Amino acid sequence: MAAKLPSAPSLSGFVAPALLRWYDAHRRTLPWRAGPGERADPYRVWLSEVMLQQTTVATVGPRFAAWVARWPDFASLARADEADVMAAWAGLGYYARARNLVACARAVVAEHGGEFPRSETELRVLPGIGDYTAAAIAAIAFDEPATVVDANVERVVARLFRLADKAAIRPAAATLTPAVRAGDFAQAMMDLGATICSPRAPKCLLCPLRDGCAAYAAGDQEAYPVKPAKAAKPTRHGTIFWARNGGDVLLVRRPPKGLLGGMRALPTGPWSAEPPGLADAPARADWRLLPATVEHVFTHFRLQLVLATATIDRHAAPDGAIWWPIESLGEAGLPTVFAKAASATGEP
Repeated sequence: MAAKLPSAPSLSGFVAPALLRWYDAHRRTLPWRAGPGERADPYRVWLSEVMLQQTTVATVGPRFAAWVARWPDFASLARADEADVMAAWAGLGYYARARNLVACARAVVAEHGGEFPRSETELRVLPGIGDYTAAAIAAIAFDEPATVVDANVERVVARLFRLADKAAIRPAAATLTPAVRAGDFAQAMMDLGATICSPRAPKCLLCPLRDGCAAYAAGDQEAYPVKPAKAAKPTRHGTIFWARNGGDVLLVRRPPKGLLGGMRALPTGPWSAEPPGLADAPARADWRLLPATVEHVFTHFRLQLVLATATIDRHAAPDGAIWWPIESLGEAGLPTVFAKAASATGEP
């Protein structure tokens, strides 16, 4: 049986000491995380937080290492060609984040002497930095007492307080944030949610906060946080064009704004409620539809694609055409949906 729960006012005095003791013994070793006694690198903190949005630690690890080897600081990223950055980001999703990384690095160099400001308020002014990222940088990089609430922290707090109202989670989390070791506390909450307080089958017997957890006392841990019913995603249809000339395939640069903006991609027609057929083919040609189809799920819709292939003359290609060697197409940095389509042709 769990011990008697601390009262709401005393919960704040119980959580931080217990959690920090656990963290000192069980902290994860991550490539962007400073070791015990080391100062965090604000650039690495920022980059990791942006990369980790909607992406797993396992996926980000090698991508982070390759990124910092190429652009190790704000100054090098500020000088980078945006097209190279977008290609390096391919497969991490939410491509506007990559454009914002470059814009933010340039702003830090131009307006802040190449160093991040320390406060959440100043950080939020920079491109691509919202409330969560500003709090994470302030806490982890500068040890400011900022309240960091990601999905892992949300789950921990919802269970601790047994909160059904999502809007109440952040204010409750704020009551737990200590004035000292705020960065370690934020990372400890993330680690606890990732390794112990998991969405399903949480390891409550190993949890340092078990005796203060209202959901554990009630035996309904997995009921929190309460998630709203998901709306069905609409389905859109499109055609992707595989245009060859010898050993090269035609790529285009997508418009700078909008979905997958600025990325190299295979030509595609409109994505609409009905299959568009060969509408907006990149050139007049004897297009042949392939039997293979591709499906890809974006945040707000599901995309079903057919593939059309043809051989075209180079002079028939649209303005801004990029002829890319098929044998090295993996180096083009195609967004995942176009990489899937290329693979489905059976040619790369």
